Amino acid sequence: MRHILHYISVVSLIALTGCNILSNKEKRSELKINDIQTIGSHNSYKQAIEPSLLQILQKETSRSFEDLQYAHIPISQQLEDYKLRNLEIDVVYDPQGGRFANPLGMSILRQLSIDPLQYDPDGLMKKPGFKVMHVPDIDFRSNCLTLTNCLKEIKNWSDTHPNHLPILITMNTKSEQIDKPGFVKLLPFSKIALDSLDKEILSVIPKNRIIKPDDIRGNFNTLETAVLKNKWPKLDDARGKFIFVIDEFGEKRKNYLEGHSSLRGRLMFIASGPGNPEAAIMIVNDPIKNQEKIKKLVKAGYLVRTRADADTKEARKGDYTRFKAALSSGTHYISTDYYMADKNLETGYKIGFSDKKVARCNPVTIPKGCNDKILE
Repeated sequence: MRHILHYISVVSLIALTGCNILSNKEKRSELKINDIQTIGSHNSYKQAIEPSLLQILQKETSRSFEDLQYAHIPISQQLEDYKLRNLEIDVVYDPQGGRFANPLGMSILRQLSIDPLQYDPDGLMKKPGFKVMHVPDIDFRSNCLTLTNCLKEIKNWSDTHPNHLPILITMNTKSEQIDKPGFVKLLPFSKIALDSLDKEILSVIPKNRIIKPDDIRGNFNTLETAVLKNKWPKLDDARGKFIFVIDEFGEKRKNYLEGHSSLRGRLMFIASGPGNPEAAIMIVNDPIKNQEKIKKLVKAGYLVRTRADADTKEARKGDYTRFKAALSSGTHYISTDYYMADKNLETGYKIGFSDKKVARCNPVTIPKGCNDKILE
């Protein structure tokens, strides 16, 4: 009799568990990519400025360069160990190759009889293609020197984690010139350059793994109309995929839109304000000043990215005010330089969700049936 009762209880437990699994799947299947909130890294590729070079720059300019004193671990480790689902990559245009192969900072060190740390042992900087760096000639060291190498690392991680939440990759296209002797001349991001950027991304990431403006717009006249109708894809349909957005305005935005009204045929989204036909993803960096603005954008249906910290200021003070504002604003992606604490700072400042969650349900839209445990 005891065995029979035990058997019945086990069967009941299995049945009950099965119902819960089905229920969770059902709930999860209705969620969309704008129903969640997750954390990412700012300048995700960046290595630290070489200490010897930093000391020289501080002495010669009377600047502390505190705003540049942060660094990141390899991108794949960020994705794996810290569950980040938003990345940022800065690129410079180098169609011939070699433009950024000999940074001024290394020449300065050699002139002072200081051997610089090894840089580009494989000669990647001599080859044509987009290069990845923060400030050419000064803050030029990167965990992945070229865009293709960065994307290959990301794709390789994604291939082994096909169920991951969609990863937003913010792109900054660097062309602002440092008007000082010896600094490399940066090339502008013309329409040709931006076309090349689309092509280089597609050389690594398959088109069917990218959520594109055309995918959202569908039969609507403009991308913004579709966004305001909440036509973002369901979360389960977006797993294992990427969203690219160019964080630029002015001439660069104009060049990317030229011949592609409302981003028709384009690979990437582009930062744009409400009321524009291409408006879909917003970059609003200050969640304290723009708390109510972000909430309105989120409720309207736009995807929003903000920052938990900037220029190392919050980390040096141990100030979480900005992060708390980002959380309560409902912004979908919160970018930080400190998903892990900096050992050189005494504050222990570190950004992340409790219990090392990958994501949480959006606190502003409060999606029906959403449960943090069923997201990833």
